[in-house]
Amino acid sequence: MSKPTLLVLAAGMASRYGSLKQMDGVGPAGEAIIDYSIYDAVRAGFGKVVFVIRSTFADSFKSAFPASRFGGKIEVDFVYQELDKLPEGFSVPEGREKPWGTNHAIMMGAEVINEPFAVINADDFYGYDAFRTMAEYLTSEEAQQKGKYCMVGYRLANTLSEFGTVSRGECVVNAEGNLVGMTERLGIKQLASGKVVYEENGEQVEISADTTVSMNMFGFTPDYFAHSQRIFVEFLSKPETMANLRSEYFIAMAVNNIINSGEATMKVLTCNAQWFGVTYKEDKPDVEAKIRGLIRAGEYPAKLW
Repeated sequence: MSKPTLLVLAAGMASRYGSLKQMDGVGPAGEAIIDYSIYDAVRAGFGKVVFVIRSTFADSFKSAFPASRFGGKIEVDFVYQELDKLPEGFSVPEGREKPWGTNHAIMMGAEVINEPFAVINADDFYGYDAFRTMAEYLTSEEAQQKGKYCMVGYRLANTLSEFGTVSRGECVVNAEGNLVGMTERLGIKQLASGKVVYEENGEQVEISADTTVSMNMFGFTPDYFAHSQRIFVEFLSKPETMANLRSEYFIAMAVNNIINSGEATMKVLTCNAQWFGVTYKEDKPDVEAKIRGLIRAGEYPAKLW
């Protein structure tokens, strides 16, 4: 049985952060959050990491994260998310600059991935137990079948930023522990009253702090790429998609389509990992402090590589 692959979504422009946060050092030896993810993936049993990046910053990214950085402990590859990487018959609308979204980024992995794989964001710290839980599923007999997907779910209250709004995939889970549906919620924040709300049609809608949300840590079998291509064609074929220069092909859109059609199931996994991230520059000191705490607790060495 082949080792699973880790697909890291690192092509975002990080407009709210103000720089390429994928490469920003948060560890005592200058490690980025990506380094901790790769370190955890290696000890969880992943065999390869594939970075989804963009050609505009490829040289800088490859210089910061060459294969040699990880001491030969994991195979490294790169793929590119570009605006013009579209299905035959489609072209980039005039004036569009925004990337096509997270599921379009995943589709880039089809070039180099032929085994069960996990997807993560480059700027989220998921914790070792999340990688261990994911690797155990991806190497199980169940995950060797087509259409047996999974995700690691987190409690919404544990994924918020004190410095601005965030976007999260709200999950509905059935009694069997499978995902029923996922809705992308934008503009989520906690009010001074303690209530958590998201923005919809210009209004604030309350949402439970205990809601299970996606942090874009998914596990797929390679058939997901073909499903994604089909759904992307349907998405691009809608006039409103091309008219809106900020329309995005979210992971939630593809996952909902696939599970609602009965072509796949998605097991929602739980773990004891601590999540945190750097959506805004103001988040960075808190992330640095949490990592120092994990080092003091013996979870990580002071120098990873």
